[in-house]
Amino acid sequence: MSSELPLFVQSLLMPEAYPERPSTIELLQTQMSFIFLTGDYTYKIKKPVNLGYLDYTSLDKRLYFCRQEMELNRRLCPKAYLGVLPVTESKGKIRIGGSGSIIEYAVKMRQLPRERMMDILLTQDQVTAEMVRQVALKMAEFHSLARTDAAISAFGNLEMIKTNTDENFSQTEKYIDVAIGDHSFNKIKQYTDGFISDNVKLFNERVAGGKIKDCHGDLHAAHVCFSDDIYIYDCIEFNDRFRYCDTSSEIAFLAMDLDRYGRADLARAFVDAYIDASHDKKAADLMCFYKCYRAYVRGKVACFKYDDPYLTEKDNILSEAKLYFNLANMYTRNKPALLIVTGLIGSGKTTIAEMIGRGLDFITLSSDAIRKELANVPLKERHYDSFGGGIYSPEFTQRTYNELLGRARKLLDKGKSVILDASFKKKADRLAAFKLAKEAGADFLAIECIADENVIRQRLENRQKEGSISDGRWEIFADIKKDFEAVDEFPAVNHLLLDTGNLSGNTISLILERMARL
Repeated sequence: MSSELPLFVQSLLMPEAYPERPSTIELLQTQMSFIFLTGDYTYKIKKPVNLGYLDYTSLDKRLYFCRQEMELNRRLCPKAYLGVLPVTESKGKIRIGGSGSIIEYAVKMRQLPRERMMDILLTQDQVTAEMVRQVALKMAEFHSLARTDAAISAFGNLEMIKTNTDENFSQTEKYIDVAIGDHSFNKIKQYTDGFISDNVKLFNERVAGGKIKDCHGDLHAAHVCFSDDIYIYDCIEFNDRFRYCDTSSEIAFLAMDLDRYGRADLARAFVDAYIDASHDKKAADLMCFYKCYRAYVRGKVACFKYDDPYLTEKDNILSEAKLYFNLANMYTRNKPALLIVTGLIGSGKTTIAEMIGRGLDFITLSSDAIRKELANVPLKERHYDSFGGGIYSPEFTQRTYNELLGRARKLLDKGKSVILDASFKKKADRLAAFKLAKEAGADFLAIECIADENVIRQRLENRQKEGSISDGRWEIFADIKKDFEAVDEFPAVNHLLLDTGNLSGNTISLILERMARL
């Protein structure tokens, strides 16, 4: 309630407190700041708090860090950061930029459009590869000019890196079996310690090559805005050591966040563009390590939020922590995975396969596409053969599955993870895929898609109108259903049932959680 806010905050909810006299004022709060959105401008006032890693407890300190915020953010976002203004009190009236005694300081910014923030656009599927490439070019230029010296470079020393990673694990032991499984905890720790010990030369080369710099420090999707320009804002100003890092770690942060939104394809495009622009090919060798580190830190922070008695929505916070830890686990993978997506026609197999392929950067192979390729017919050409006839005869279907598994084998042998999009209606074909995964030393997961028959019928009717590679139609659904053999041949951990007509939560998160147990 506004009556519980400090008096000066209540006063700043009134239009007359501002030189522009805004018609609307919206107040946001973080642990560290009061943020006033006035339409054209944003005013940010630091709270008098000491959180250990930051200290805003005196007015002089708040002024200093307001100036730091202005100076540091203007490196990447000069058009948005406009100045530091006093908050004054005179004759009982509180104003921004007025005369009288100074009671606070405010960072004045151009208000950026919330609907153009990358985190919002990602949820609307409106971020393209070209957009992330432009961000990569901006970051490459920024890093080429960023400050470095002996004191900054010290943060890339092995001792400092090991201190940071050890702290992560010691601070999260209490959350084992709450937010992270014991198996994942040990796997991530073993990977992290092993990577550091096996790459001493690489870490030392990064320091010697001047790759430890005064970076942004908090580069994730919520801090990137696509408007009349690309605005990368809200860097860490309150603690220098949080900004001092390997430039590859900074790039890994945003790449990890793109992965979190189920856009590994965009993460790859972003990293590739950065490496091309910066000519820093060695950054690729550190990408999985730093993505794992960044994901783990975000999981740890979510755990701290989970313990905060003043924060509600505990289930959502815990889910966030689990997602980050499962993502960290994914980066430790040292072998490929084979996923099959099985189910009746219209059950959502192709949608799920494409979502996972894009989300985890796995290669997707489709039986529908391979079948028509083998038949030498155009992909969109309709073949309404009778059930079990034509290119859907048992003989041609077996030829299709043999080719599907053969192509998968070649990719797995190269270390590539693969998704097979096919009905897999016969146990024998599913078990052949399971055997292939074992022979290739790959993890295996069968994702069975189901949906209500009314939903399936609607999908199949829409497919007829829109055009599709698949020839599945409602008229043959009953026959296919009778011919489908129940999926009951795998251990429970290797079988995931997805109701695609009633998906709740993040599908990629579900896949990551299951794969963390393989």
